[in-house]
Amino acid sequence: MAEIEKMTDTTETWDSGQLGSDEKFVQRAPVTAERELDESLGMQAISIRIPKDLIEQFKLIAKIHGVGYQPLMREALKRFAHAEVRGILTQMANEGKKELLGNGNQKIEVELNLNVAT
Repeated sequence: MAEIEKMTDTTETWDSGQLGSDEKFVQRAPVTAERELDESLGMQAISIRIPKDLIEQFKLIAKIHGVGYQPLMREALKRFAHAEVRGILTQMANEGKKELLGNGNQKIEVELNLNVAT
């Protein structure tokens, strides 16, 4: 019987593809493990249709920055949502009832009627 050469588990052997690139060793993680990972990271898988050219642009930007395109898309969505919420709340605060507090701060009352479909 031929002796199997054992490779050292190092960053270099993973990065070069010596380890981790042979499909015969690939195995899907159990669904419970996927759920636990998503839960611990606060993530949720979704399905969304995005124009191919937009995906290619994100891939190009990601390559330039040395990151994956999906994490880049998540970061772009996160930044957009944060800025949009700030803008909405600022507008609402400017339209709301203002009360000057004793310490010089302002208290602003805003009415939120959010109907979110679940």
